[in-house]
Amino acid sequence: MTNGQQQRRALTAAEQALQALQAGDAERARQAAARAVGLDQIGVYEAFPDAIGAAADEIDASGKVSPQGWQRLSAILGPGPLQAIADLGGEPR
Repeated sequence: MTNGQQQRRALTAAEQALQALQAGDAERARQAAARAVGLDQIGVYEAFPDAIGAAADEIDASGKVSPQGWQRLSAILGPGPLQAIADLGGEPR
C-alpha cells in the first residue's frame, strides 16, 4: 500500500470515528480513532484519539456529545471535510 493509500485509509477511519460519535457509539468511535492515528503517515491525526476519547466519555456519561465537545473536535481537525462534520455538531448530514 502506498503512503497516499494509507493516508486515505486514515481519513476514512477518522470519518468513521466522527460518524460513530454521531450515532452515539463511543466504543466504535474510539476504535476508529485508534485506526486513524495508526494509519496516519504525516501526523494529521496525532491529537485525534484524545479528542475522540473525550467526546466518547461524554457519550458514556450523558448519551451524547455536547456542543462544546463538537467544537473541540472541530478545532483540532482544522479546515477540511472532517471539520465540516464536527461543525454540524453531530447533526446528520
